[in-house]
Amino acid sequence: MEEQKKDLEYYLNLNWTLIEGQDLDFEGNPYWYIEIKEIPSFTFCAKTLARARENYKRQLKLSLIVMLENNEHIVEPGEQDEEPDWESLCP
Repeated sequence: MEEQKKDLEYYLNLNWTLIEGQDLDFEGNPYWYIEIKEIPSFTFCAKTLARARENYKRQLKLSLIVMLENNEHIVEPGEQDEEPDWESLCP
């Protein structure tokens, strides 16, 4: 059986764990954000939740392109369910 090539399309179509929330900007105006559990550096913000849901994939695509170009390991959904052992990671 041939292994699936893990290219940009493969990663874009994974079932990422989205974390949605609302916060206030520096002027006290509400905005919505979407984070992806598996990519801690990823956050996308918009004025409405609907707009955030519509548009976060464009930023995800750019993030994945950079990660692939840099040969970074991309943690896939379900790959790392456990919390890291912070004591062994931090001196």
